Amino acid sequence: MAARMIVNVTVTLKNGVLDPQGRAIAAALKGLGFDGVADARVGKLIVLDVAEGTSRETIEYMAKQLLANTVIENFRIEMP
Repeated sequence: MAARMIVNVTVTLKNGVLDPQGRAIAAALKGLGFDGVADARVGKLIVLDVAEGTSRETIEYMAKQLLANTVIENFRIEMP
């Protein structure tokens, strides 16, 4: 069996892009008494199980082609 590695791709909205889910979470937390919350942003975590040795460039290409809408989203890659 070929060796595998786990890669995390975190996708978040760019600053300035409206995040209604984040606003709803921030409002709900304030309503629960968590007054220290100034803002919340919602993103997504994509966990990829890829062949060991898959290059960062390949993962970046995947993110740009499918995993993130780079017009409104940023992405961060965490790999071993």
